Amino acid sequence: MKKHYIQLFLIALLATGSTLKAQVLPVGTPVLEDYYRRLQLLGQLDSTISFSIRPLSNAALKQENIYDPEGLQNKDNSIYRSKDGKGMVQLMPIAWNNQAASAYPYGWNDGPMIPARGFQTYASAGIYAEYKFLSIQLRPEFVYAQNANFDGFKGMYQSDWRLWWGRNGNDIDAPERFGKGSYVRFFPGQSSVRLNFHPISIGISTESLWWGPGMRNSLLMSNTAPGFLHATINTTRPIKTAIGSFEGQLVGGKLEASGFTPKVFTDDDFHEQYYRPKTDDWRYFSGLVVSYQPKWVPGLSVGLINVFTVNRDDMGKKLGDYIPFFPSGSRSSIIDPDNPKQVSDLGAQDRNFSVFARWLVPSVNFEIYGEYARNDHGWDIRDVTVLPNHSRSYVIGMRKIVPLNTGLNDLLQINAEVTQLEPPRTVSLRNTGPMYRHNVVRDGYTQLGQLLGAGVGLGNNIQSLNVSWLRGMKELGFQLERLVHNNDFLYRLVKDPRRNWVDLGAAFHAAWDYKNFMFTGQMQFTKAYNYQYRLEEKPALGNFWNFKHQDKANFYMQLGMLYRF
Repeated sequence: MKKHYIQLFLIALLATGSTLKAQVLPVGTPVLEDYYRRLQLLGQLDSTISFSIRPLSNAALKQENIYDPEGLQNKDNSIYRSKDGKGMVQLMPIAWNNQAASAYPYGWNDGPMIPARGFQTYASAGIYAEYKFLSIQLRPEFVYAQNANFDGFKGMYQSDWRLWWGRNGNDIDAPERFGKGSYVRFFPGQSSVRLNFHPISIGISTESLWWGPGMRNSLLMSNTAPGFLHATINTTRPIKTAIGSFEGQLVGGKLEASGFTPKVFTDDDFHEQYYRPKTDDWRYFSGLVVSYQPKWVPGLSVGLINVFTVNRDDMGKKLGDYIPFFPSGSRSSIIDPDNPKQVSDLGAQDRNFSVFARWLVPSVNFEIYGEYARNDHGWDIRDVTVLPNHSRSYVIGMRKIVPLNTGLNDLLQINAEVTQLEPPRTVSLRNTGPMYRHNVVRDGYTQLGQLLGAGVGLGNNIQSLNVSWLRGMKELGFQLERLVHNNDFLYRLVKDPRRNWVDLGAAFHAAWDYKNFMFTGQMQFTKAYNYQYRLEEKPALGNFWNFKHQDKANFYMQLGMLYRF
């Protein structure tokens, strides 16, 4: 009977398959991703697209050439088309991005590029082919980073070192520096093989993913880390029903360690005696995201994300171990708050969960969005009701576009976003740490040494304001931000109110299109107050607040180019 239903399901998919192209717009594509989102705010794009499950496909965006939304190229950009019109081959854009940081690493949402001081370059190109419902995309990526030495965490006291290793170095794969010399890597990048039965696609991919409505940060899936090998079942466009529209994705994949130690061990005393080597084991990742837009509230989309990671050696072999989203029994069988290291019948898993919402109001060119996550199970419903903020993180943002009366369709854009990863006050009652770190899955929520979630950093908070002038795909803007580094470490370990590490930054950024080219650039100056939680006492003065400041200035520059065939 089960086989009969499966056959009927596959026949239905084949029967409903369309000849729409299944190409996707890779996460992180400069200019274009945000341009499509702006079109939606201006009422020029389907409002049922949530922009919370990416990459986006041209089945959703309804573009013949997904890289030419303005239709300015006026030519077929394929290098081959079958006579029956069901097959084609085309070259993907050439992307080249360069960045440099003067004093210490800065930047996120840059895929396989690493947090490093000095010069760094990224290049990518590829080819896309499809025939009927089969599509193949090959878009490898290359990264070179100078990876120069920089002034990292040194600790003022022996206790600083012991606690840094205990809460940071040994419990997450987030190297301070990726080895001693330059960093050179090739990645499969934005590549995939898919079977497309619109609105459903099934395939194998190494593409970057983005889940959630945030623009600068997403709590559980962003393109800060390189893409990872995964199997996927996902919608290619919103599925419209009598009660509203649905989008979703189910993923199972392989997360790998960076292979680098938390700190580079040298002849200097970096207290590596605290280092505990990890097992050579990859991690299994399973994730589910669903977004729903009610028919009765146009522009409002709500959704949830549920992700699990587990060391491969701790995994079972049942279907529920690969798709662990519907466990039987209560949450009390998963974890006991009095025994947080307990291993459940689901295995030594780390679970993160979030809910999100985005409200789009095209009539006033406005959107507001938010995401709320927890990285710890509730004991029961009562516990969730009494302490809903336990182990929570959140993102809140808004954007407003104001038409300017210049006669050239110029726009003014204002965007503000707040990301809070610092654990709440409940940590004094109930032990937990920042998102992404885990004492059983010791590499944490990472891929090749970088966070899968918000790239702003482990336990960090950021507030940013962006004001831009827009004309088509052209943009000139100014950004202010305040980044607070891991207050969990400050309050619980450093315990000195003078040593909080806060960055204040100001940046100019630009995007400009010219024929088949797109150019991007950014220059940012940052002043780091109490860099790496340091200060120097002035004991002779006898004043607690009169100390020598240990601040550091950092200059960051980014230049990028995209050529569209």
